[in-house]
Amino acid sequence: MAQETVMKRSPSHEKFHRVQFAIRILVLVLFLGWIFIWIMAPTDIYRQRWLPRFRAKINNTTYFGSSGANLLMYTFPILLIATLGCVYLHIGKRANGSNTESGNSKKDEVTIWKRSVLRKGPLGIVSVTEFAFLLMFIALLVWSFALGLRNSFANITPASAAQDSQKIWEEKLDSAALRFGMVGSICLVFMFFPVARGSCVLPLLGLTSESSIKYHIWLGHIAMVLFTTHGFCYIIHWAVMHQLSSMLEWKKNDISIVAGEISLLAGLLLWIVTIPRIRRKVFELFFYAHYLYIPFIVFFVFHVGMSYAYIMLPGFYLFMVDRYLRFLQSRRHVRLVSARVLPCEAVELNFSKSHGLTYNPTSVMFINVPSISKLQWHPFTISSNSNLELDKLSVVIKGEGTWTKKLYQLLSTPSTIDRLSVSVEGPYGPASTNYLRHDTLVMVSGGSGITPFISIIRELIYLNTAFKCKTPKVVLICAFKNSSSLSMLDLILPISGTPSEISNMELQIEAYITRDKEFKADGVIQPQTIWFKPNPSDEPVHAIFGPNSWLWLGAIISSSFVIFLILIGLITRYYIFPIDHNSNQIFSYPLKAFLNMLVICVSIATVSSAVVLWNKKHNAKEAKQIQNVEGSTPTVSPNSMVYNADRELESLPYQSLVHATTVHYGVRPDLRRLLFEYRGSSVGVFASGPNIMRHEVAAICSSGLAENMHFESISFSW
Repeated sequence: MAQETVMKRSPSHEKFHRVQFAIRILVLVLFLGWIFIWIMAPTDIYRQRWLPRFRAKINNTTYFGSSGANLLMYTFPILLIATLGCVYLHIGKRANGSNTESGNSKKDEVTIWKRSVLRKGPLGIVSVTEFAFLLMFIALLVWSFALGLRNSFANITPASAAQDSQKIWEEKLDSAALRFGMVGSICLVFMFFPVARGSCVLPLLGLTSESSIKYHIWLGHIAMVLFTTHGFCYIIHWAVMHQLSSMLEWKKNDISIVAGEISLLAGLLLWIVTIPRIRRKVFELFFYAHYLYIPFIVFFVFHVGMSYAYIMLPGFYLFMVDRYLRFLQSRRHVRLVSARVLPCEAVELNFSKSHGLTYNPTSVMFINVPSISKLQWHPFTISSNSNLELDKLSVVIKGEGTWTKKLYQLLSTPSTIDRLSVSVEGPYGPASTNYLRHDTLVMVSGGSGITPFISIIRELIYLNTAFKCKTPKVVLICAFKNSSSLSMLDLILPISGTPSEISNMELQIEAYITRDKEFKADGVIQPQTIWFKPNPSDEPVHAIFGPNSWLWLGAIISSSFVIFLILIGLITRYYIFPIDHNSNQIFSYPLKAFLNMLVICVSIATVSSAVVLWNKKHNAKEAKQIQNVEGSTPTVSPNSMVYNADRELESLPYQSLVHATTVHYGVRPDLRRLLFEYRGSSVGVFASGPNIMRHEVAAICSSGLAENMHFESISFSW
């Protein structure tokens, strides 16, 4: 039976819930209508009846010209959905007091994306629902390609081929090449939604950017296969027609071939460096090469023209808003208070944060340390709880790659450093959590995969002590290579502020040390805490828009789009229309595309900068109220479970943690036996760590032998 909570919905909460339900219905209607357009687009009914009538009404306007129909059909609905999503998320935050409580009031909500029936394969861990949506998307691509190809082939006759000085098969190859490019554009429509980290669309589906990266990868692979086929088909066609000189054409009033070639080349280079071996071995090359998306998109727009580019604009528009806001946030240096250096080559960075900043468990924050690399940003799991630790935000970093090892080496020699300049982006995480709907939570981790579970345990500590609600039994199964990694368990409890009622929680920790037969402390350094000197220019980590961040984001999306419509309407009416009179034959395609892209960038940058400056005054006042921690080192260092040193924390929470921990040396966990031991109507199984381990847990939960298991994979290995 699912756990009961003492919190009841108030009348105002029910009102908020009804408004949210109405927004969901409206969003669903808009989305289904948008998808219906994509389904009907290749049909004769749409192309010969609906679209001509619609364009006759819309495209005759002197303000938007031939682009008006695509702008209204493809761009406007998604940006309206995004704006409604912001309102929906703001209402949800208001109704629940804070993000962290949203899971309690929504315990009956089951997100379809997290059902437990999973499978292994080249796509990784994929739920049945995800697989079904993938098949539907592929069906849309096949439908669009096949129906479009059939309609175009029906118009190819010996007479039409002779008129173009081509053979029938050559004209069909030309038509097929065009269709490959058009179908690839459909992938481009959806590709940028998952990479908007502060997305207001993904939470409507119960998704986060981190959990959706795999969709971006899938879409990228499919798109590049289609675009590459599109390019090679045309090269073959030009070769057999003896028209290879066409590859050097940049027409002012038609498709620009050179721009398409530049876009494809940028895409191919980006695609090559995403090969897993290259990404793991040469991460910097992978990271920097991803900026090729800029010439890829810019020259794609030059290639197809702005009117057609409006089809894929909404996803990229939302990404541009998110990217610019991240840029503004990353310009600040944040206040790094201290760092805990553990013997397992892991560090915990403790930042000062504003009291108004709230985030949910498993949230991540992107960190940049200019002294290591001015351009590299790396995501790390936040281990602190925004309610337990009102003035501190902590992230855990394990030294596993080049960047993280440099950071560990820098901090492990504290005599050489008294301040570390750091910039951050985020936090980013789920809009709600629903841990209380389970009787038991089983968390399976390998190595540094324990870090998201630290945040979940701290969340349950807060719910148990603050609201006196019955929390699920928590079982943490963690596997480490060496004895020194046991110090990671010390991070479960914050340095200060741990409630003494933690003993009321049912917490069981099973730690497995796979390489050591017994505890080994030889050659392992003692844990140490480094306190950094404050700098007046550093700021605490805070939400860029304060407590009403979702409303501000909705205002930026809607107002910047309105400004774009006004500006591009005026440019079209008083500059473009007097030249071409909506004929699309005189005014330069590249210039029109450039003007549109420039106006979009100006609109987004202007509105976003204005909103950030407006909120900066409030953030500055709040920053002054936060007392900076002086750089004096405490007389007693934080405890380590490895060395059992003296601890500043209350003895009861620490003793409860020690008594709940069982360490197994020289063995690996028998996951099948362990998972089947836990009974209850609902057992939430979470896995975080190496792919092999997560796949094994997924296979056990999806085997059908235990219907009460609800699996969720937590992976940040993209």
